[in-house]
Amino acid sequence: MTKPLVSILIPFKNVADYFEECLTSIHLQTYEHWEVVAVNDGSTDNSLAIALKFAAADNRFKILTNNELGIITALRKAYLNSTGKYITRMDADDYMAPERIQIMVTSLHHNGKGSLAIGKVKYFSKNGVNDGYDRYEKWLNGLTSKGTNFDEIYKECVIPSPCWMVHRTDFDICGAFNPNTYPEDYDLAFRFYEAKLKCIPCTTTLHYWRDYDNRTSRTSEHYAQNYFLEIKLRYFLKLEYKLPHNLVVWGAGKKGKTIAKSLVQKNIPFYWVCDNPKKIGKDIYGTILSHYSELKKIENPISIITVANEEEQISIRAFFTNLELKDSKAYFFFC
Repeated sequence: MTKPLVSILIPFKNVADYFEECLTSIHLQTYEHWEVVAVNDGSTDNSLAIALKFAAADNRFKILTNNELGIITALRKAYLNSTGKYITRMDADDYMAPERIQIMVTSLHHNGKGSLAIGKVKYFSKNGVNDGYDRYEKWLNGLTSKGTNFDEIYKECVIPSPCWMVHRTDFDICGAFNPNTYPEDYDLAFRFYEAKLKCIPCTTTLHYWRDYDNRTSRTSEHYAQNYFLEIKLRYFLKLEYKLPHNLVVWGAGKKGKTIAKSLVQKNIPFYWVCDNPKKIGKDIYGTILSHYSELKKIENPISIITVANEEEQISIRAFFTNLELKDSKAYFFFC
């Protein structure tokens, strides 16, 4: 196999406590034909000095400065200054398994264009990983091991932002980092899905994901739940909902209400169902809530499920199975 160049894109800002471990993990990769394009996004600590130290010792490290502000513009600048046949992203506060790049390159080589190499991830933290991240890790890795990530894309981000690799030509087809949409990793996952890239199954842990209190995904407003819901609904309406479908929203909790309100604002007609006797029959945003059994009477339904409780989700799946309606075809879980 030839050894194509891999471009590893890294935006960084105030990660001095972790950056050396990140860059060292790249330096120690078993696959050696790579370039790092790291873009300083306004660091006020020692991050830039650390990056420059690696660049002075190894010319595969290229260090640039973001002339704008924010992770998207930093990623965009990194990509525009990259030259690799394969593109991957890295977070400056994490580290790679030594064989990560080799495994991903081999996967893309064997599967060809139209493929997306991914890997299992492992969260770690000096204070211990909370239950939410632990559940997300197990769920995400379960999908990755089978390559079925896109089956549940409306639940959460199914492609780990710092652990994917793709052909440059496919990345361009997907719009690269051109959109100014946050959260940028989830939007990119949807664009991979829209382009019908095929996830390559992987059973190996390739990325170690650090969690700490001031991590960007915890502190930035761009990663708040309302942004995730906006992206989910936008792509759902673009990719899944088509006439003569009859749109149904199942659930009248916070997420259900947020989606219903957005549909009303967009003048998109929908049915609204739930199993809460206190809400059935109520008029909310001009729509009367019905019992979910009304779904049996709706022709060609396509449903958004906003119920998060896992036991209730099992019952909901059974209900749709009895109606001979398929998951990710006739109904989609949004949580």
